[in-house]
Amino acid sequence: MIAAFQWDLARQVERLDWLLAQLPRYADWGYRELYVHLEDAFEYPSLPGVARRDAYSQRQFARLVGEASRVGIGVVPIVNLLGHTQYLIKVPGLRDLNELRAPDGSPLERGQVCPLHPRILEVADALLRDVAPFCTAGKVHVGLDESFSLGRHPLSAAEIREIGIEAHFGRYVQRLHGVAAARGLRLGLWADMLALLPGAVAHLPPGTIAYDWYYYPFGARPRMELRNFREYDLAPALRARGVEYWGCPMNGAFRYEPLPVFGERLANLRDWWRRCNAVGAGGFLVTSWEPDRLAIEMTTVVDAAAAILWLDPGLDDAPGMLARGFERVFAGARGRELARDALACDARAFVGYARWEINDRWDTCATRRGVARYEDERRFFGRLRGRRPALPGPFRASISFRSYLAERDVYVRATAAMIFALRRKLAKWGPSDPRVARGVAALLARAEEFAATVGAGLRSARALWRLTRDRRVRGPNERMAGRDAERLRALRRWASRCAANPARLMTASPVCGAWQLRFDVLLSEPALQRILVECRDAEGSWRVVHGRTAIEFRAEAARPKTSIRREFSVPVAGPDSALRVAVRGIGRVAIANVELTDGVTTLRARGWNAARRAVLGARAPRTGFPALDWERNRASVALAFGPRGRNRR
Repeated sequence: MIAAFQWDLARQVERLDWLLAQLPRYADWGYRELYVHLEDAFEYPSLPGVARRDAYSQRQFARLVGEASRVGIGVVPIVNLLGHTQYLIKVPGLRDLNELRAPDGSPLERGQVCPLHPRILEVADALLRDVAPFCTAGKVHVGLDESFSLGRHPLSAAEIREIGIEAHFGRYVQRLHGVAAARGLRLGLWADMLALLPGAVAHLPPGTIAYDWYYYPFGARPRMELRNFREYDLAPALRARGVEYWGCPMNGAFRYEPLPVFGERLANLRDWWRRCNAVGAGGFLVTSWEPDRLAIEMTTVVDAAAAILWLDPGLDDAPGMLARGFERVFAGARGRELARDALACDARAFVGYARWEINDRWDTCATRRGVARYEDERRFFGRLRGRRPALPGPFRASISFRSYLAERDVYVRATAAMIFALRRKLAKWGPSDPRVARGVAALLARAEEFAATVGAGLRSARALWRLTRDRRVRGPNERMAGRDAERLRALRRWASRCAANPARLMTASPVCGAWQLRFDVLLSEPALQRILVECRDAEGSWRVVHGRTAIEFRAEAARPKTSIRREFSVPVAGPDSALRVAVRGIGRVAIANVELTDGVTTLRARGWNAARRAVLGARAPRTGFPALDWERNRASVALAFGPRGRNRR
């Protein structure tokens, strides 16, 4: 069984010198193949305009592949050719490849390529021609994952009506197989579409490689998120078809994580290793996705820990594996101590869309829940940051930035609560009372103090990025911290106006609205749900006020039955607004405990009491291709707080 690892260079470009230095280490750890996710981070001479400004040149990539060959590692480029093809569609001359069309038939600016477009095989051949010299493992991976827009183009829709969507997908794989074979390459694809379209397996060319992925701990078989985490098993059908099967765990991170959730990543690795051995898999690929928010050395620690599975199979516990990973990556490091610290961070992971909302806006954090949990995180990471000399540089930089996120969590939520408290003082004592003035002054003083914290956060984000990346580029964490600085300046301006006129305390601020709609989202059947609050405008149209995807990205949520409750808070105009809560995507949720508050008065929605729950959406389907539409509501419930609904609490 081949041990392989992946670098996702499509999200951020790592310095070539750093990448070159890692290859001998991976070879020593027993890895024999490197998969490189590219998209537009690679120069395609045959398709000018695809490569972005900081893409690797052909000469640079040749150096990378040459060093990999020198140490015995074969390279497999990943060239997406169905889903995740925005890197092609962004080019005006290639936009017509898009599966998605406007009502007039013109291609939209975003989407995925159409498998039946007259030019798609020409473009695929151009891409593979440019990467073929670097396919030193004799393979090319064409992605094809998460291609949920199949059948939207008139050409695709017509073929699906004739032969069905499974054959439609399978025939496209056959055509791509022909393009790859003409270049002397084996074809690989991600297996999630095969799990959704099992009938497509019968159309796969023998010799193809299917890379099965699932990124949470599991038992004997992986699970499918879109099927409410139902188990599936592709291995027997693929074996019967002559298709090679690989298992693919992940080293972290999900989206905006500043640190991997180490324990869950190691559990996922161990489960895939057991499965790959049980089914006779051809390979074991440790994937990496979207690492631009963290130090890539921290996912390298997970890769190094994974090597224990074949180098020292008797060591199978998370602390021991992680300790070895730290020791391998940071020579001379105190592995056990670092592993203990890393696993302690898991309990305070900054993960899931409910946590990540604060990255984009602060006014969704005015919740009923207190700040005790966030205070605990702030103390923990503050203590860990205080041990900075004892931590390796990348871990130290990661903890420094994570500490900033913890400080921000406390400040934003405590400030929203402080404003609500000031509104109550204003209502009780009036705008001229000195206690109100002192409260506003305290608000300004705390904002002044937090300005220094934001500055430190900016520096931490910059230091984290510069460990392995271009110093001239501002990374996503630094850009986010810059937006935090803008929000803080807006908050200080708002507080200054309140100091001059305390009545302004009742107006919307950057951390809370004039009125705040709050309710609980109950997730018992995880799939791919998105919850939205919509408001009807003067013309009668509904517009989205705020939305949140319900994915938690944690093991506790990766099962058919859960009991997860998350508060949803969003600023709205006031009690006379026409509001509704809607669900999109796949699956259902319940909402409960609905209220509207300005901090002084709290109103129940008309017809709602403390016990009422509204279930929105439908159960995730167990079969069939998912009709994933983020533009249309699956279900909604109206909320009215007008005169008949003003149940004061």
